[in-house]
Amino acid sequence: MIRTTLTISGMMCGMCEAHINDAIRAAFPVKKVTSSHKKGETVILSESSLDESRLRSVIDATGYTLAAVSSQTEEKKGIFSFLHK
Repeated sequence: MIRTTLTISGMMCGMCEAHINDAIRAAFPVKKVTSSHKKGETVILSESSLDESRLRSVIDATGYTLAAVSSQTEEKKGIFSFLHK
């Protein structure tokens, strides 16, 4: 699983968060996306890495500004994760 964190400026409320989340869900095959206008960030969980230039285009089209992108691989953890070691 890939965790991609976006730093986005311009989000002011919950509706801004929803607007960003909907745009990302429509453009990418993601498992989960959450945004926080207070933190100014969006966190995306996906099976594969996301194209940064396409992310910029999608966010720019919403009227917000994508300031930074960082990605890291996460190990899936669950109740039976010890069986996969």
